[in-house]
Amino acid sequence: MNVNFINPFLESLLNVISTMANMQLTPGKPKIKTDNLAKGDVSGLIGMVGPQTKGSLSITFEQGLILEIMQNMLGENPGEINDEITDLVGEITNMVTGGAKNILGDKGYDFEMATPVVVAGLGHRISHKADGKKIIMPFTSPHGSAYIEICFET
Repeated sequence: MNVNFINPFLESLLNVISTMANMQLTPGKPKIKTDNLAKGDVSGLIGMVGPQTKGSLSITFEQGLILEIMQNMLGENPGEINDEITDLVGEITNMVTGGAKNILGDKGYDFEMATPVVVAGLGHRISHKADGKKIIMPFTSPHGSAYIEICFET
């Protein structure tokens, strides 16, 4: 998978969390993911289709991290994953994908984004919309971890 295609999504997540939640995430080491099991508690999944490629992106948050993000963004902390949290994860997924779409558009890649689907619960599964390899990238913070998964047919 092309690093020039992946990096805009990673940069966009760091930018969204830094700007909107005033938090820093520390990127870990990317690796190939071979199963559909989510690493966290709540995930946003969005499909993307364009002339050059088709694929999907998911962002999964551990509960402690997404609760802290909500606290920083909205001044609220429900103490558990609820409808407001799943709405927030959908919005973050949209913002990250939109930011990456702008960066990739400048490089000649064009794609349309679907509406994000949000799934919550320990041990939930993420079904990507493409047949390519899945790359997973962990991000850590003092409040918990987030994971981006990217899967594209190229």
